[in-house]
Amino acid sequence: MKPAKLHYWILGCFSMVSCCWCTSDKFPQSDSHPHTWKKLYLAHHWPVTVCKMSANDCQDPPDYWTIHGLWPDKGEECNRTWHFNVTEIKDLMSDMRRYWPDVIHSSPNRTHFWKHEWDKHGTCAATLPILDSEKKYFSKTLELYQHVDLNGVLLKAGIKPGSTYYQMAAIKEVLTKFYGVTPKIQCLAPEEGEKAQTIGQIEFCFTKELKPRNCTEPKGESSRMHTNLQPVTEELSVCNDTLPVYYPSSTKQVNNNPLKSYLGKQF
Repeated sequence: MKPAKLHYWILGCFSMVSCCWCTSDKFPQSDSHPHTWKKLYLAHHWPVTVCKMSANDCQDPPDYWTIHGLWPDKGEECNRTWHFNVTEIKDLMSDMRRYWPDVIHSSPNRTHFWKHEWDKHGTCAATLPILDSEKKYFSKTLELYQHVDLNGVLLKAGIKPGSTYYQMAAIKEVLTKFYGVTPKIQCLAPEEGEKAQTIGQIEFCFTKELKPRNCTEPKGESSRMHTNLQPVTEELSVCNDTLPVYYPSSTKQVNNNPLKSYLGKQF
């Protein structure tokens, strides 16, 4: 999907949102959170890198970008009385397990990850009428994920997992040119003796009208780091523009990088 088509699809799909900045009548104002968030992050994470970060043993992580979450830029656990109920998304279960899996825990019946995302972020996003229920929050996130199609865009640009190392500028250029907005890309810093960072997460930002917008922050405005997948042994940070980027194709490659010596010579 070309950038213009993506933009108009989002506008058309969500044109029903007439007052996106207003608080939904369905949202109980029982907690002290101000609910004054300004934008949403649609976060994709790379499962192989997630496994490297995890203290758990990952089993055969997906070889495609999966959903981490849809996050308002401010506020967490905005309504602790609005409990997650998996039956509300039972008809989404097939897509949830494929595109929004709990990468760390291999059991397909685990719902803790989705509960965490709803409790922490969904109850805050629910101030928008288009996201004001558990079903709406998860289904709209799945829709955005499908239409952004990060997996397809990177593949068409020749950016794919394996032994090839990329320059961060090249990845940013591809994504910014295609989508018309600047995403936020996060990496694991190089381990001792390595010269390359490992790509881990790509976030796209949306306004409250669900229009694409740059993820860059105005000067003086802090950028929130999202590293809420537990347990982890390492953390993601915004990628270093000057370092090469490793895009691993398997957990074996991540944990036993065959090109360490090669990188040491090249960079």
